[in-house]
Amino acid sequence: MLLEALEAEIEQDVRRALEEDVGSGDITAQLIPEDRIWQASVYTRQAAILCGRNWFDAVFKQLDNRVDIRWYADDGEAIVAHQVICTLKGPARCLLSGERTALNFLQ
Repeated sequence: MLLEALEAEIEQDVRRALEEDVGSGDITAQLIPEDRIWQASVYTRQAAILCGRNWFDAVFKQLDNRVDIRWYADDGEAIVAHQVICTLKGPARCLLSGERTALNFLQ
């Protein structure tokens, strides 16, 4: 029951953040062909403790569940400067639209 409550809270947090950041659509992302698939990597600039994976994942799940995210570190894990913490592959429009919101949740 606690896990379900947390998942519902995450979904709601992400929905509100996407509404604020993307609103009715991302005009810039619309310039990219709809069928374009991209890959991206997220890496750190400095040493940190990873936090926020569930929120990060939920951003792309809500935008387009075809985004594949591969994690190389877990929440609570120490990460070093310039470490790749995850890679993403999916529709370019979705990656562009969700980038800022997802990174805001990842701490």
